[in-house]
Order: sequence, then C-alpha cells, then structure tokens
Amino acid sequence: MKTFCGRANPTTGALDSVEESEEYDYHQEIARSCFADMLHDHDRNKKYYRGIRAAVARVKARGERVIILDIGTGTGLLSMMAVTAGADFCYAVEVFKPMAEAAQRIVEKNGFSEKIKIINKHSTDVTVGPDGDMQMKANVLITELFDTELIGEGALPSYEHAHHNLVQEACEAVPHRATVYAQLVESELLWSWAQLQPVEVEGARLVPPPAMGLCAGAHSVCDIQLSQVSPRSFTPLGPLCTMFSVDFSKPVSSAFQSHTSQFVARSGGRAQVVLSWWDLDMDPSGSVVCTMAPSWTYPQPKMAPWRDHWMQSVYFLPSESRVTEGEELGLTVCHDDYSLWYALVFRRDSQTEAPPPRPCCTCQAHLVWTRPRFGELNDGRRTESYVSALRSVLMGDSVCLGVSDGSLLPVFARMIGAKKRFMVYSNAQTHVFPLQVLEANSMEGGVELLEIRPEQLTSKDLGGEQISVLMGEPCFSSSLLPWHSLFFWYCRTALAGLLRPNATILPRSATLHMVAVEFQDLWRIRAPCGTCEGFNVSPMDEMKSLDFRESREAEPHPLWEYPCRALTRSTGVMTFDFTQRVPQQPISSQGSLPLIRKGRCHGVALWMEYHLTADITVSAGLIGPVSEQGECEWSRHRKQGVYFLRSPWDSSDGAAVSYSFTFEPSTGDIKMDFSVELSDEEAPS
Repeated sequence: MKTFCGRANPTTGALDSVEESEEYDYHQEIARSCFADMLHDHDRNKKYYRGIRAAVARVKARGERVIILDIGTGTGLLSMMAVTAGADFCYAVEVFKPMAEAAQRIVEKNGFSEKIKIINKHSTDVTVGPDGDMQMKANVLITELFDTELIGEGALPSYEHAHHNLVQEACEAVPHRATVYAQLVESELLWSWAQLQPVEVEGARLVPPPAMGLCAGAHSVCDIQLSQVSPRSFTPLGPLCTMFSVDFSKPVSSAFQSHTSQFVARSGGRAQVVLSWWDLDMDPSGSVVCTMAPSWTYPQPKMAPWRDHWMQSVYFLPSESRVTEGEELGLTVCHDDYSLWYALVFRRDSQTEAPPPRPCCTCQAHLVWTRPRFGELNDGRRTESYVSALRSVLMGDSVCLGVSDGSLLPVFARMIGAKKRFMVYSNAQTHVFPLQVLEANSMEGGVELLEIRPEQLTSKDLGGEQISVLMGEPCFSSSLLPWHSLFFWYCRTALAGLLRPNATILPRSATLHMVAVEFQDLWRIRAPCGTCEGFNVSPMDEMKSLDFRESREAEPHPLWEYPCRALTRSTGVMTFDFTQRVPQQPISSQGSLPLIRKGRCHGVALWMEYHLTADITVSAGLIGPVSEQGECEWSRHRKQGVYFLRSPWDSSDGAAVSYSFTFEPSTGDIKMDFSVELSDEEAPS
C-alpha cells in the first residue's frame, strides 16, 4: 500500500509530497539501525555468551529447569545462545514488529523455533499464566536494553516491571551488574560545545548574552566516540570515580536517585566537563567484564574493542567553577528513569545541599543550536575568515541581508560599519540570539529582523532599499547532508529581484568535494551480518533489499569521530555558482580518480567547501592536507556525507574510482554513482 507524505525539502525549502509504502519508516529505521554494528561487536557477543553459559550452569546446578526471559531480543541472537548453552525454553520479547518478524525467521532458520517463542510486545505488556504470553516466570533474565547513557532506552522501568511480574525471586541476570564511572575535567575544546565564548571583531570584544552564560544548558547527553578526543585536549581535575552500580539480579527501582563520590582535586583548573562511561559484569564474580572505556585508558589502545551502538558520554556542568589542587570535592550524579546529570559539590560549603535539579535550558539557544554548532560559532579561525571576507566587500553604504539560522554575520556587518543590516531565518526560533548579542553589547537596533520567508520578501520590507551584500554561512537547522546547505542558493534565487545589479553574494560559490576512503571501523555498520558467533543472523529477505536501497544513498556522519585513510586525492567534483540563479536544467559531472594508496576502499566521503571571496575558502570537510599515509583531519562542526559501497574494493596499481554526479534543480537532490576501473592486468580478457 502506498501513501503520500508531506515533507519540507531541506534544499529547496518547498513542501514536497513523497510517495511511500506504509512500512517505509520501519524499513528506514532497520536499515539505518545499529543491528549490524552490534552483531559485529565480537567482544560484546563473546562476553554475553560466557555470561549466559555461566548463568544456565548455575541454575542447572540447583536442579531447576532453565527458563529464559530475553527482553529486547532484536535478531534473537542472545536467545539462541541461551538454548545452545542448555536452556530448556526461552521467551524472547521484541516490541518493534518488523524486527520481531525478522527474529522469528532467524530463529526458524537456525532450528530453534521449538524452544524459542518470539513475543511481539513491550515487556511491560507481557503476561504470565496458562493463557498468558509466558506459561511460567523465568529464572534467567537476559537483556540488552542499554544505550550510551546506560538507562536511556528505559532499562530501569523494564527491569523494575520484570522483577515484579515476569521473573522468579532468585533469578539470575545477564548482565549481572552495571557500574557507571565519571571523571571531572577542564577542556577548552569540549566546553566550546556548551557555551558561546567572547570573540574579537575589528578590535572590539563581542560578548555573549548574560542569559546564555547563566543557562545550565541542555539536559540531553552528548554521546561521542571519546577515543577520538585526545587526552591532550583535556586536563583531569580528579581521579576516575565509581559513581554507582545496579544489580540486575535483584529488584530494580526506576525512582529518582543521587550518588556522590568524594575525592581530592589532583590539579587546579576550571571544572567544566564530566566524562562518563560504564561497565557490564556478565557474572556475579566480575570475571567477565564488557567495558565502554575509551581506547586511551587501555595499556594498548589499539586493543580496545570498537563499537558505535555504545559510546561514551560527555556531560557539561551547569557552570564552570574554579578548583585548586588538593581541594576536597564531590561529584554528584542524579538519575531518573531515563537520564543522568552531574553536579560538582564543594566540601567547603558547610551546609548539606539538596540534590541538584535536572539541567534545563533557559536561554533557548541550547534547544536550537546543536553542540557542534556551538563549536562552530566558537571557532576563532572560521570567524576570522568570515570577518575578513565581510571587511573586503562591505562599504559605508552597504545594505546587507543575512540568510542563515542563528548566524552572527549581520552582527559582524554592524561592527564593520555597513549602512543597514537585515536578516531572515528559515527557523524562526533562531532569530532571537543575534538580537540578544546586540543587546548584550549595547548595539540595539543594529540589525532589523524580517520575520518572513525569503521568497515573500519585498522592497517595502527593506524600506525601499536594494540588497548590496547577500550573506550566509550557510547554516540551516534543517540540513543533514552537506548539499542541503544549497538552500542558500534557492534563497538567493528567490531574492534576485531585490539585489542591486552589482550585488555581492557571500559565499560566492560552493564546491562539492569527494575522496575515496578506507575506514578504520565505520564500515562495520553497513557490513553484511551473515554468521555471528556460529549463528546465521542474516536479516530477512525484505531487509536485504532495503539494505541495497540504502547503499545507493549517502548518509551523514561526523567523520572526525571515525578515522579513515584517503585512497585517492580529494577533488572538487561539482561547483555551484551562487552569483547566478539556480539553473533550470540538471548539472552533471563525471570523471575518475586513481587509487594512489594501498588499502580497502569502503566508500566515498563528501563535503562542501564555501568560497567566500576569490581568496577565502571555508571547508566543512577536510581542514588540512592529507598525510603521506592518507590520514585525514575533518571538521568537527559539520557532518560529512558518506556513500558506502555495496562491496569494498581492494586497491591495486592502475585502478581508479569513477564517479557520476547529477544535481537536479527541481528537487535539490544530488544523484551519485561510483564504480571501480581495474588495471589492464586485472581486467578480464
């Protein structure tokens, strides 16, 4: 069955009507989920298997039949492990219907259908009894309900309900225990993702609004691959603290709790950020441990297992505080049923303080700007590029119009001395921040906000003026893929009648760049599942066809978190001239890039570079030259596009990657295709 769904096109800004099957969103979620990553996480799988075998053996040693409850079964892998380990029967619960159907087929394919019952319900809806989903309560509880924050997927309420309703009093649990760790640090890099910093423009100091500095920020966790944050970019102010543990073999509470770990500051500095991760003890003895610790905590970092379904967490304190070496401190963690938050406690405060409330954004900026966007606005080099470009094009009679979300370019234009400054936004929520910045710096009235879509703007809205400088970063809250920022081009086209004949467009153009890469680990998220720990866990046939469709599209990833090697030179494959209107006919580009390094080509990385002026360019992708070995340094501020190849290619002498791009102006889409050109020696005769 097909349905038509209305969607705002992130590139053109138009409301498109898209024809989709009624299961389209389910299919997209499966195809882009972390199932492949989890199934390729052999460290996780082997330790779960060891924990399950030990739990089954303990129950059998008591002379009991082993009845398993597997909550969040996914592909059914853990249930099959349990039956193989000797369990008598397993109830496997999966709330997501397409995944439950896949699990049923996988269980049947592996010959376990008589001992594994798939229950397509939320575990809190499962019933026990002669007419229930389960004939009896389980004595072994297996779960994989965890996320980067440990409890963000509702693990605590699910455990709480299971212990009250679905499992026996003396049940075994795999994992047996989880322990949360945290460390207080000072980090200019990480703190730049939380608060807007002062900036120097034309010899003047532009300060952020006081409300923003007093704001506790967003309460949501910042989950990242902390292994890619160099220890040189932060200073530990205290030891790694054990914050709390949860014993899953006993009744669990989802009620609010707080825990404080006392320590002595190891060095002085500004307490800003808390780094956090957790361990799973798969058995009561603690001899089988699955840890989320970043690689730089390992004696041999390269031996650390890689996973993307579980990462590490960064929490930003409500405000930074100065601490001194040797000072007695406490780090408090609070959690409700779904999330954690941290606070710093000073022992010098004599009174006993109440547990800190959950952080709540009061300035609105943290609700609109992403953390990478904060980092982008705090990037001094990038700001200087835009200021230099504006300085080169602005004159005393310039009439400027800014088209970006939450941009400070109109404020910079005011400081440089433009005659009039206007701004429009695709996201009305972002307009307030530049005005707050102007007010905080006693520049009220310096920019006029136009609460109107660009295509609806008239000369009257501009006070009869014509635009001499149209400027954008470009940055829009609706952008996911690099070329979605071409929305700026569509705005420029809509505003063509309001531009002076010799108007300056800044940026003047953008170029789409590509490089073929070998990923260190990211390839795992799209690798075929096949056999996992001796079980055939290939998704159902319908999923295979969807995975094929997914592989024909690029997807956004922050490549600074996912190391890769360039196997070709980076090259610009398509340029978009913003000084001209969006063309009516498609733009195409074809060519090939020779593979210049040995390696396995997993895909192609794509990004935009913005040419502000003839000699000033800002990159949203590679930010430095590729090393001799092919290592790449990527911008932390924007996600890059990644096109995964259906099958990786092993590079060889004389081979090349051919490419084909077509930009379709009517939709704003860029269709792309890649293939390998083999050397004469490898080509079939």
